[in-house]
Amino acid sequence: MTQETVAPTSDAVLDREETISRDELEALQLSRLQHTVAYAYDRVPLYKRKFDEAGVHPTDLRELSDLGKFPFTTKEDLRLEYPFGMFAVPQHEVARIHASSGTTGRATVVGYTKKDLADWAKLVARSLRASGVRPGMKVHNAYGYGLFTGGMGAHAGAEALGCTVIPISGGQTERQITLIQDFKPDAILATPTYLLTIADAMMKQGIDPASTSLKYAVLGAEPWTEEMRHELETTMNLKACDIYGLSEVMGPGVAGEAVETQDGSHIWEDHFRPEIIDAFDPTVVLGDGEPGELVFTSLTKEALPIIRYRTKDLTRLLPGTARPAHRRMGRITGRSDDMIILRGVNLFPSQIEEIALRIPELSPHFQLELTRPEGHRMDQMTVRIERRETVTVETGVAAAKVLQQQIKIHVGSSCMVDVVEPGSLERSNGKLRRIYDMRPKG
Repeated sequence: MTQETVAPTSDAVLDREETISRDELEALQLSRLQHTVAYAYDRVPLYKRKFDEAGVHPTDLRELSDLGKFPFTTKEDLRLEYPFGMFAVPQHEVARIHASSGTTGRATVVGYTKKDLADWAKLVARSLRASGVRPGMKVHNAYGYGLFTGGMGAHAGAEALGCTVIPISGGQTERQITLIQDFKPDAILATPTYLLTIADAMMKQGIDPASTSLKYAVLGAEPWTEEMRHELETTMNLKACDIYGLSEVMGPGVAGEAVETQDGSHIWEDHFRPEIIDAFDPTVVLGDGEPGELVFTSLTKEALPIIRYRTKDLTRLLPGTARPAHRRMGRITGRSDDMIILRGVNLFPSQIEEIALRIPELSPHFQLELTRPEGHRMDQMTVRIERRETVTVETGVAAAKVLQQQIKIHVGSSCMVDVVEPGSLERSNGKLRRIYDMRPKG
């Protein structure tokens, strides 16, 4: 289906780079890309070693398609260079350091010069503006502050846009609700599952989540579905848009969704060059519209240039609409390293969310438990999901059978479904854990 170009809302003053043609944008990309690969080769020993081993040199990049000749960067590369081996500038030029949690291995560390921080703030501001936030609005920032890039990245972008920022951070849900009622913010920044936690807590207090001052929610840091968007918009009477980023590439603001179209996040291609590769054969670069793994090359970063970084996020590239020159990301279906292989069938938590939220009796709160019962060679998946407050136990049991059937039809694998009491599953205070793998190790 051909996408129509949609003009941005009239009160939005766009950056010049948001309005240039695709030809102008690609010329800018090539110039910046040629500089970046040479800069990384000269300043980061890892890149000099990887380029030399691959038999390529920065002068080999004569057109955009030549990027495919260069080697990938992986999270493991960043871990091996821990803490500062990837930095391209001396320590006194690094204005800030962020890092991953390190829960799945050694942390990855990223650095920013003052120019990097200014560019980051500009791109977050661009993303927020695309999602409906305007100068002068009060913005409730419920992303976590600290080494995680979300809180401070979103904060700086909202300030750069000219907003009043309420820096509450994640957690303390009761206090979040009090401040939303007292300070009357126009917009909220959070993960989608944590916004759902706030809405649930409001209802438990007898507060109608649709009665607050909130008009916009800019949500990221975890995959979410159109069904989750509908749930949040209906429950809270606001417009919910996606913001995408990852610390290794910059942080939030790599891409942002336009409120007038809500059709996927536009990648800010004046600062990042995206590619889609076959997740199982990374030598294959796929065309626009084909699903695969998202790869990013930075075009303007000083402290930590990143060349062909494998994000593990599974999506596809689509033509621009609200920002015609900048391609959009399709919804992220999952991460290649979060994929569950159940009896030979590949599935992601987002698929279960999409199916479950089409069944009115079931809530968005669910967990996936993977087990291998003693004496069995086959894995078992149990979907533990809460019924809605107004739904009886008997009706919940009937809904469980429907969900079980729908998963079999649409995913292709059998599973168990356990419908549990409302409020009995763990709630999100930031990024929510969906998968509980209890299979024996080894």
